[in-house]
Amino acid sequence: MRSLLQPLALTGLSLALAACVSSAPPVVKPVDTTTPAQRLAAVDAAAGPDDKELSVQPLRDSQVEDLRVTAQAQRQANDLAGAASSLDHALEIVAGDPAVLQERAELALLQGQWAQAEAFARKAVDLGSKTGPLCRRHWATIEQSRLARGEKENAVSAHAQIEGCTVPGIKRY
Repeated sequence: MRSLLQPLALTGLSLALAACVSSAPPVVKPVDTTTPAQRLAAVDAAAGPDDKELSVQPLRDSQVEDLRVTAQAQRQANDLAGAASSLDHALEIVAGDPAVLQERAELALLQGQWAQAEAFARKAVDLGSKTGPLCRRHWATIEQSRLARGEKENAVSAHAQIEGCTVPGIKRY
């Protein structure tokens, strides 16, 4: 009988101690409080003016340029849906214009449409120049959309691409 009581007592004591141990508190992911406007400001900062860099601007179709100006005015009036519609119409005319794609990506960023912002910026990267301020804007938009979705590792790789977009101009003496 004694040999039976000792294991039962140890088991009971073990269960009692196990019941006293509390589990670890649940891991709470930090909430990202960055606003869409702050994300767009980060994109603007990444493009930054660089006086040592050569920047070439293409000629624009007048109808597309009018739509871009309209979209900019709508955006300033906080009519983001109207601005998106204007830029979508411009993209129907020139689907492969990296500048219009980037403007649409930035608008999607402002609207909190993270996946759509990255999709427009990726297309702009594929079709556009691999250097200059516009290239930096593409990659900064991709970075911000990934950060907004909690993809920190992927955002780091996008951030690394930004530096590769800067090529100094030719020094002439």
